Amino acid sequence: MGFALWRKDGLSWAMGTHEYRPMGVAIISSTDYFRPRDFHPRKQLPSRERAAFIGFFASIDHLNQQLRQRKKATTRAVSAITLL
Repeated sequence: MGFALWRKDGLSWAMGTHEYRPMGVAIISSTDYFRPRDFHPRKQLPSRERAAFIGFFASIDHLNQQLRQRKKATTRAVSAITLL
């Protein structure tokens, strides 16, 4: 398995392969998490902008872990601003 992850404008999208066969593309809200049923072979990626590219991941769990880490960092930053 292998996945590429992009994020921009409140959306996260991933392109995945499973045993060298394309799984397709999944597009979700950046506050949600990926599930295998989200991937559709006929769905196309939005424009592949380099600024939106996050990286490559080995599994859906790794994708979701990255989303959780980013959500925690955003929450901490908002909390720090609120305290000021």
